[in-house]
Amino acid sequence: MKIKQEHFIESIYSSLQYISYYHSPDFIKAMVLAYEKETNKSAKNAIAQILINSKMCALGKRPLCQDTGIVNVFIDAGMEVQWEADLSLEEMVNEGVRRAYNDPDNKLRASIVSDPLFTRKNTKDNTPAVIHTKLVPGAKLDIVVAAKGCGSENKAKFTVLNPDDNLTDWVMRTIPTMGAGWCPPGIIGIGVGGTAEKAMLMAKSSLMEPIDINELQEKSQHTDIEALRIELFKRINELGIGAQGLGGLTTVLDVKIHDYPTHAASQPVAMIPNCAATRHVHFTLDGSGVAELPEVDIDLYPNLEMDVSQYTKVDLDSLTREQMQGWNIGDTLLLTGTLITGRDAAHKRLNAMIENGEGLPKGVNFKNKFIYYVGPVDAVGDEIIGPAGPTTATRLDKFTDMMLENTGILGMIGKAERGESAIQSIKKHKASYLIAVGGSAYLISKSIKKAKIVAFEDIGMEAIYELEVKDMPVTVAVDTEGHNIHKVLGNIPLT
Repeated sequence: MKIKQEHFIESIYSSLQYISYYHSPDFIKAMVLAYEKETNKSAKNAIAQILINSKMCALGKRPLCQDTGIVNVFIDAGMEVQWEADLSLEEMVNEGVRRAYNDPDNKLRASIVSDPLFTRKNTKDNTPAVIHTKLVPGAKLDIVVAAKGCGSENKAKFTVLNPDDNLTDWVMRTIPTMGAGWCPPGIIGIGVGGTAEKAMLMAKSSLMEPIDINELQEKSQHTDIEALRIELFKRINELGIGAQGLGGLTTVLDVKIHDYPTHAASQPVAMIPNCAATRHVHFTLDGSGVAELPEVDIDLYPNLEMDVSQYTKVDLDSLTREQMQGWNIGDTLLLTGTLITGRDAAHKRLNAMIENGEGLPKGVNFKNKFIYYVGPVDAVGDEIIGPAGPTTATRLDKFTDMMLENTGILGMIGKAERGESAIQSIKKHKASYLIAVGGSAYLISKSIKKAKIVAFEDIGMEAIYELEVKDMPVTVAVDTEGHNIHKVLGNIPLT
């Protein structure tokens, strides 16, 4: 039988739509277990929001996270496969990506820029994908499709250890430096051996395997690799970083390790995390038609709802710095009122305009407002806005003092920890930094009642929006005195 071009493209398209809103059953089960055993109030609340968001996305068929990822495709192509196609394999993959990300019923966020060094112009359809192809015996295609968000991808680590260096020591030194921007709880993939690029590829591909650490621990005997996985799983969780870096019992749901023969003088090691929006699916094409994707059992989800009794309601439109001085780290708030958004590209433009004496763009007023670090998914149907979860705030640290000095903002909303310079600026200006849960983008979007672009529309998802929110859930992460929840509860070192 032949693999037809349209069947291949349709399979890539449908798999990307599928993983945008369905978590795999193994992930849901692992998160439920983490929720049930968690004793840290802040971490338990974060895990609950991720599970609630996941169920909402499965039912509503909308993205789990606003960062719908860079597409990774792993293809094991049988050497006997025959094709009925005019396009190359790469062209077919990218056509599937193009259709998936521009589907009008579930439009996904286009995040790929064509020129990484200079113009960084958005390709508008999330192409091209990153494709890894291997020729194997047989007459079928085994394919893994993944969408990797950059909050986790940006935390990838690589080193070359000496042959007698201890891998565990390096991992335990390195994990805390990754902070919370990768949105734990998630999975750690490790590749050891080969060459630099081989180690990175092994680490990435290991993340596509099912979560099985709990079953592994129940075995009576273990291989050396299995024993190392269990040791690292336990020791990483003992660090106490926890969900979203808020402390607690579960930082990782699993640790995967792939190895490969290497040079006698070398020990290349790569480590890549997968976040709480881990997205991948495996399917086979044998020429009989379009891929069949797994059925999803909604009954896997626990019956969880937001416990709003834990939260204090805050009117953003009348909030003062004096009122913020009563906030303490760990306080949970429900925000109602006006927010202004801004991400990396917007901050860069704002900085240039302020330095040039131009002032702020017309229609943008940050005074006595919070800025929300977000790049939302486009709305579909009657939505006000698409999934709109927070981006990693650490990337915006270099702009924090500029914004607090020149715009009159009261504070910022994002995810993950802040660096030392940003915290000192927050303390100096009696501002605050609040965190929303990474991995709860669809849940957060339901609190947004109005949305309009007010500046920089040409940069797509990085444009500045004015949002009106009602009861948006956040946690105080850095208070007006500079106390820092990620250091106090999550044991994350300041940078």
